[in-house]
Amino acid sequence: MAPQPPLINRETLDLHRRRAERAEGDFFLHEEARLEVQDRLDMVNKSFRDIAVVTGFPELWKTWFPEATVVEDTDTLALPEGRFDLVIHAMALHWANDPVGQLIQCNRALRPDGLMLAVFLGDETLKELRSSLAEAEIALTDGLSPRVLPMGEIRDLGGLLQRASFALPVADKVVRKASYETLNKLMRDLRNMGETAALTQGTRTFTPKSLFDLTERIYRGNFAEDNRLIATFDLVCLTGWAPDESQPKPLRPGSATTRLADALGTNELKLPENGHR
Repeated sequence: MAPQPPLINRETLDLHRRRAERAEGDFFLHEEARLEVQDRLDMVNKSFRDIAVVTGFPELWKTWFPEATVVEDTDTLALPEGRFDLVIHAMALHWANDPVGQLIQCNRALRPDGLMLAVFLGDETLKELRSSLAEAEIALTDGLSPRVLPMGEIRDLGGLLQRASFALPVADKVVRKASYETLNKLMRDLRNMGETAALTQGTRTFTPKSLFDLTERIYRGNFAEDNRLIATFDLVCLTGWAPDESQPKPLRPGSATTRLADALGTNELKLPENGHR
């Protein structure tokens, strides 16, 4: 059996990213991601001296973390093993062909008790556009083409940390909404952030204007407020620590010395021997 081709075409993705850099557009999603990273670092009672940032836009993130080692999110990360006490994977994991592999490499780059923060786009991102585009394409062609990047749900993404052997794993997300006058302005913002589709199996045919016209009409009919198109952006944050003996460990089953009823200050309900009330 022939091997499956990778989901993401890295050559196309790199082309889109370099085009976005030349456009000098508004990287507002990256700014939101940076704020989420900073908020989480402010809550950690620990200072970090040796920092690495993994991203598709090294020059942008270098301005925010000038003392950090900033590397591109290539399949093999240019990070020495055991070199850092903080690794930030910045707005790139949703484009990874092997997200677990990326996280494993981040873990290996950390010293014991080092912190990894990954911020990237989750499954609710552009849900309005996805729905409208799918409905329009079915109406015009009676089928669907692979046009939009699939993204993971929070309940699945948290499992990536455990697969990558991180300790104390946490997955959470924040949802941001933006509004646009037209579909064209939304698409322009996505192009200027390098967030347009780069799928290996993506459609190779010319997309007719009629598809976008119908998509906008459906979008405006279902997801508009004050005649502006609402766009959802779902920022997922994964937090994990490189294992270390100093970290808290879960108690062994059966080792509790206090009854739950006593801890809660309630009376324990006694059941009959047959187990029924």
